[in-house]
Amino acid sequence: MIISKTPYRISFFGGGTDYPSWFKENKGKILSTTIDKYIYLSLRDLGPYFSYKHRVIWSKVENVSNVKLIQHNVVREMLQYFKVKHGVEIHYQGDLPARSGMGSSSSFVVGLMNAFLIKKKIELSKMNLAKKSIFFEHKILNEIVGIQDQISASYGGLNKIDIKKNGNFNVKEIKISKQIKNLDKNLVLLFTGIQRTANDIAGQYVSKLKKDKIMEMKEINFQVEEAEQLLLKNKFDDFGKLLNDGWKLKKSLSKVISNKKIDDLYKFSINNGALGGKLLGAGGGGFMLLYIPHHNQKKFFKKIKNVINVPFNFSEESSQIILNN
Repeated sequence: MIISKTPYRISFFGGGTDYPSWFKENKGKILSTTIDKYIYLSLRDLGPYFSYKHRVIWSKVENVSNVKLIQHNVVREMLQYFKVKHGVEIHYQGDLPARSGMGSSSSFVVGLMNAFLIKKKIELSKMNLAKKSIFFEHKILNEIVGIQDQISASYGGLNKIDIKKNGNFNVKEIKISKQIKNLDKNLVLLFTGIQRTANDIAGQYVSKLKKDKIMEMKEINFQVEEAEQLLLKNKFDDFGKLLNDGWKLKKSLSKVISNKKIDDLYKFSINNGALGGKLLGAGGGGFMLLYIPHHNQKKFFKKIKNVINVPFNFSEESSQIILNN
């Protein structure tokens, strides 16, 4: 049995510039971190004596005789990608819900890719694991997604990602000093209860960015550099205020990025101690990240209702194999 452990991520700045339709002409920049919430995937061989050939356990249990009958598209296509002939069981467990803006789909791909590569006794660098996962999502699954999530899951940590026009990328680790380590004490992660896929949301507006929203996207790019400098200077409250600027900018890209429920929650948060925040992922729902100075949080949580707070810490862990026997 092989078990992989792959982190979720929080993207602070630069979202949207990691889509090929943008970076192929303009380059891209991302500032993101992985957190101490994970996807676990187990992979084991099945003998020929079961009534089924493949077993996939996720939000449902699938027992099938043929790989093409598997409903989970990532598992189905991954088995065919690796030309798996024998029976296997794949079991998925996640600390957070899917379709919530935390990069779960790409973390799933990276984690499963990692497990199959180890099974075949192939060890890849972090860069090559990310590139292989990006290829799989873009070319095999044909998903309209960016490339930051696969990179974050493969590398782990707090990073600035520079994306070149040809799709190559550089990952610059931002060392988590004692001061930066305290940043997450000022960050609050709220689950809005709205689930959606990045593919569905992004598909409605990403292709138009390079034509209709060039100035806004260039500003989103620039904010990555500004945010990095604020972190290095330990100007965390200014970092929080920049999140507010970034959210306003992102909302201007398309009407599908937010909705009344999200807008009301964000307005309430700003009026009750938050300096800034954003929806994570492509938009439309999922998790909302807020920057609330630690001394204001007690008051905030006394007033907020009908949302779930998810405590978290920054993590430097990348996708790992935690069992191989």
